[in-house]
Amino acid sequence: MSTIFTITRSFAAPHDLVWKSWSAADQMQTWWGPKGCTIEVRNFEFRPGGFFHYAMRFPGGDAMWGRFMYREIAAPRRIVWLNSFSNEGGGITRAPFDMAVPLEIHNDVTLTEQAGRTVLVLKSHPHGATAEEEAVFRDMFASMEQGFGGTFDQLDEHLATL
Repeated sequence: MSTIFTITRSFAAPHDLVWKSWSAADQMQTWWGPKGCTIEVRNFEFRPGGFFHYAMRFPGGDAMWGRFMYREIAAPRRIVWLNSFSNEGGGITRAPFDMAVPLEIHNDVTLTEQAGRTVLVLKSHPHGATAEEEAVFRDMFASMEQGFGGTFDQLDEHLATL
């Protein structure tokens, strides 16, 4: 298996609220994505084989499109999906900032409840990547740590409003 990126985060929220934040379009739209962007949900089918297609919009910039293809959903503990950049129609595209970023990233999120808190573990690795794409993925770990950290900060803020 390829190199695995792992990030763990603990949220001061009950497990069911964290699960709902991942499983409903209106909630994903509120917190998913890098800080400073808004998410426009084009399609959201939270089921194995389902599809989440969205635009990330940054002030003064063009939309960047992304997509999840859900592979496994074991409610309320685990979500597995392939994540990609996409075009407006939902087709997989290369990352707009680096053509050597893997086309698809396999993501596996597990949620566990511990003493009234929810612990999230995200594990990511390239799916079907070349050796060059694997190397680029490894070189992205610091950026991914920052990006997911900001995304999960937004999830934390969202959970506080529920």
